[in-house]
Amino acid sequence: MAKKQEPWKPFLDPGVDLRGLPLTPEEGFVASRLDGATDARGLAAVTGLPPERIEAALEKLASLGAVVRPEAPDEEEPDEPDETAAGIHRKLYETTLRQLESGERAARAKLAVDPELSAFCFDPLPEVVHGLLENVRFGPVQARLVAAHHPTPAGLDAVAARAGFAADPGVRRALLRNPQLPAAVLRRLYAGRRLLEQYKLVVSHEVPEQTRRTARELLRTRFATAEADERVEVILKTEGRCLGALAGLPIDAKTTALLCGRPVSSTLLVQNLARWSACPPGLIAHLLKQEIVRRTPALKLALQRHPNAPH
Repeated sequence: MAKKQEPWKPFLDPGVDLRGLPLTPEEGFVASRLDGATDARGLAAVTGLPPERIEAALEKLASLGAVVRPEAPDEEEPDEPDETAAGIHRKLYETTLRQLESGERAARAKLAVDPELSAFCFDPLPEVVHGLLENVRFGPVQARLVAAHHPTPAGLDAVAARAGFAADPGVRRALLRNPQLPAAVLRRLYAGRRLLEQYKLVVSHEVPEQTRRTARELLRTRFATAEADERVEVILKTEGRCLGALAGLPIDAKTTALLCGRPVSSTLLVQNLARWSACPPGLIAHLLKQEIVRRTPALKLALQRHPNAPH
């Protein structure tokens, strides 16, 4: 069963300049109260505005790219681990199994059955994780516990090295959230992913900062060698937000031609392209012809001030 979706708690995209957007004073007031921790009901209470006007303001801000609505999942996600059961298993480990010598724990892990099998997933020693991986009863449920709670890079690497576990969405999600995840494991898991998937990891609020940094390096490396259509996909689907992580990386003539073949109606996309130092002259010329730019002086001026603007 899929996890119940939490209420949307909108937050402003830090790369968007609200001063350049066509907002009413009320919409600007709502925008000033977005903190990523307050949902629409809370915003109505904070601002004193009716819920329907809050929703209307959020829709306007979302349409301009100032806030991002959560995406519907492409596929049903596995349930999150049962925290009550995990607590029971952790308690069993702390009160009973932890007292054993390390060698005995590793040996018992190879033959354990539940509840001891799951309890050993909380052991901090990589040797115990290796013992668990030799246990024929060790499965995705236990792999998710190790991925979520194990405190050493070596132990996490051992779990991720098993292709079956690395392919499990719950295991991958737990690994990404674990601050001890080695950069080498992240590269192994994500180096071949599409640019759009890599970018989502770069901006995820659910993973540690060091994981986002490694994901940014992966994105830049992958962008430099990716096919033109994949570059266009990530630029258009993120409305240019990805370009902040791609500073200094140019695009080839084919990517430019594909972008120039698309009509542009997103204010945010034009803003981000105008800020992108590597934006090619041909693309700037294309943007200057777009209706949204012709009727928005601030966008036109931003493009004309770009170092690569045609003269």
